[in-house]
Amino acid sequence: MKIPAELKYTKDHEWVSVDGDIATVGITDFAQGELGDVVYVEIETEGDELDEGEVFGTVEAVKTVSDLFMPVSGEVVEVNEKIESEPEVVNDDPYGEGWMIKVKLSDAGQLDSLLDASAYESEVG
Repeated sequence: MKIPAELKYTKDHEWVSVDGDIATVGITDFAQGELGDVVYVEIETEGDELDEGEVFGTVEAVKTVSDLFMPVSGEVVEVNEKIESEPEVVNDDPYGEGWMIKVKLSDAGQLDSLLDASAYESEVG
């Protein structure tokens, strides 16, 4: 299981990468492994302003459907179109081509409450 040190994490198994005031969000390697084969990703929140903890979409796998939660507040400025046509990329490359959304941060201070890699690793054991 990969847990890149440069990313931030949530207890809901999302990862966050920040570049300026834009946060890229996806699900962790642990999450995709627990879900199994991802068959569908639904994200219809592009252009929406969402608060931390709100649902921004769902991931459907062979075994289950899971909600995706906003790790930080902000406007969803981009959705990864590739995962709509090729949802399996979430399993193959969760930290790269399998990213979910890009968010324009409304409160960068919220990043301080996210987990670092070692805290997330402790969380998932």
